[in-house]
Order: sequence, then structure tokens, then C-alpha cells
Amino acid sequence: MFTALTLVTGVTALLLAAWCGWAAYRDQPTKDWHFIGMAVVSLLAVVQLVVGIVRLARGEKPEQGTVIFVAYLLGAFACVPAAGMMSLAERTRWGSVTVAAGGVVLAVLEVRLFDIWGG
Repeated sequence: MFTALTLVTGVTALLLAAWCGWAAYRDQPTKDWHFIGMAVVSLLAVVQLVVGIVRLARGEKPEQGTVIFVAYLLGAFACVPAAGMMSLAERTRWGSVTVAAGGVVLAVLEVRLFDIWGG
């Protein structure tokens, strides 16, 4: 996998988690700025998905198996958008907590993707 992209995506996801966690601490729901942050993190996950698929299509293989790698790629891709949709349904501080949790989960998935690829 592309190490720099994985690192940037993970760090950005953690920054989003901290930002939304701060909003939850202040008893605020997710706001438009949070959704812009989610869009940035989601865009990085889309780029990573494309890079991963292209590398697989070129014949490169992850050390721990292609199926598990693709499953983690798809999970990383869907993680933050799913949390964002759930935060729209819960317009209280718990919506911000949901997005913060989604950011942490994405960061963990990034570490796991790095391990699966053979980093």
C-alpha cells in the first residue's frame, strides 16, 4: 500500500475524531464544518480505495490475502460516511460522538490495512 497516503488518512481521521469529540464535549451536534471535514477524510479514503484497486489490478498482492485486504479497503471507505449519516439522524451531542468514533475506527482500519499489505 502507499504508506504516505495511509499515514495521512489515519492522521486526518484522528484529527476529525478530536474535533468532533471536542464538539461533543461542548454539547454540540455536528455542524456544516464537521461535514466538510468528513468530506476531506472520505475523499482520502476514496483515493486510497482507488490506489489499492489499481495496485491489485497490476498484480501486486498483499501479504495477508487479497480478500481481507479488499474487505478492509471497503470498510475504510464506508466508515466515515456511515458515521456522518448516523450523525444526521441524531442531532445532539451524540451525533458528534458518533463521528468521533468513526474517525477512530478509520484510523485503526488504516493501521490494519498497512499490516495486511505487508508494511
